Amino acid sequence: MDSPKATLVKEGEISIITLNDGKANVFSPEMIKDVNSCLDNVPTDSGCLIIRGSKGMFSAGFDLKVIGSGDVDAIKSMSKSGFEMLSRILDFPRPVIGACTGHGIALGTFLLCCCDYRIGLKGDFMIGANEMRTNMVIPIPILELIKFRVSQAHKYRAILGGTIYPISEAVEAGLIDEVVDEEGFEEKLSEKAQDLATMGHPSYSLTKELFIGEVSEKIKNALEEATIETN
Repeated sequence: MDSPKATLVKEGEISIITLNDGKANVFSPEMIKDVNSCLDNVPTDSGCLIIRGSKGMFSAGFDLKVIGSGDVDAIKSMSKSGFEMLSRILDFPRPVIGACTGHGIALGTFLLCCCDYRIGLKGDFMIGANEMRTNMVIPIPILELIKFRVSQAHKYRAILGGTIYPISEAVEAGLIDEVVDEEGFEEKLSEKAQDLATMGHPSYSLTKELFIGEVSEKIKNALEEATIETN
């Protein structure tokens, strides 16, 4: 039996989902299923959630084996479930920290855009959406999400320019909130999680719902329209 692609551990008020498929942490159907299973078991009325990758790799995006298979139904199914997973993380009622432990490309970047706070590991790592360089169309749910989080001055470069940023430059672009040296990374992550876990309930969830309401609704509407079109 294959090991799960994503695992959940709880340390007091902190829930930690770790992405680890042993390679590039791609969002295959199995990874998406495992992340959703983990989310099912994270408290929604207390604490803080961390989503992290493995050493040197946060996530390289969707599974290219599925995309390259030519199986249209499989590609559509993986894409839809992946976007729904992102929507679920964006809407998560407690604070979510993205612990970017390495490269975050394509859907890896979009996942970071769903997190309330993003801490990057300092190193020779790259962050960004490469769809324009791989002849792929960025769908409406992702466009709405990345437009919501990317800094105004970087919107064209990050989306239409296909810019892949060194992690140290991703802060200015709005893709990461801070970058921390390896020796201080775990301490900073724990410190931030402990702090955000103290946010009141339901005041945090209600305020978050208001804050992200417009983009969340646009994403859900786009997903619903896509579902209707394929039926």
